Amino acid sequence: MDRGLEIAASGMLTELARQDSISGDLANASTPGYKPEVVSQSSFGDVLSAAGATGHALDLVGYGAQISGTAINLTQGPMEQTGEPLDVGLDGAGFIPVKTAQGTLYTRDGQLAVDGTGTLVSADGDDILDPAGRPINVGNHSADLTIATDGTITAGGKTLGTIGVVSLTNPAKVGSNMFSGTPGAKPAGTTVNQGSLEGSAVDPTTVMIDMIVSLRAYESSQRVIHSIDETLSRAIDSAGQVSG
Repeated sequence: MDRGLEIAASGMLTELARQDSISGDLANASTPGYKPEVVSQSSFGDVLSAAGATGHALDLVGYGAQISGTAINLTQGPMEQTGEPLDVGLDGAGFIPVKTAQGTLYTRDGQLAVDGTGTLVSADGDDILDPAGRPINVGNHSADLTIATDGTITAGGKTLGTIGVVSLTNPAKVGSNMFSGTPGAKPAGTTVNQGSLEGSAVDPTTVMIDMIVSLRAYESSQRVIHSIDETLSRAIDSAGQVSG
């Protein structure tokens, strides 16, 4: 493949990956507790420098830009008052453990509910777990629950359980709003706020600007490919006329 085509194509593929990430963030701009992803790109110069530092053969480096990785932006989202007794917003670095079909995962989405068995569940119907990893049964007290800032649930002066809150090492997204990782002790200073939800950490204005910038970068690479294609076509036509 022509080197110029390869470089331009790598730029287009990189921007497509950015567009996928940006689209996901925009779709979840109003999802409680959502954390956006940040796509990191490496230029040819960055890749070349890294190859030299690690002793890799330069002919294996490739050309153009590439995705070097993704990271989760764990910035605290805005706390929004809902007045709903089963809404809980986490203020701090913790996560709520949830029992799912994929095992125990973790979320910042505090939209809770009580199922038909009296078990406290997530918005998707999965069991919310206590600090010991057990489901929490609140019986028929869904309307008169009091949830303290440490996650303790009471009703009628009786303690019914405690919402688990854990730290998470090496968090990785599972779907749009769940995380895997290694759980640890509850982060100091993290509070559970009843009647509130942590809003999405997505800033729609910033994300829209990123989308426009990415789209223009994609179009620039597209124009480069078109120019190279026209140049190659003229070269082929000229070669044919000379040989004729």
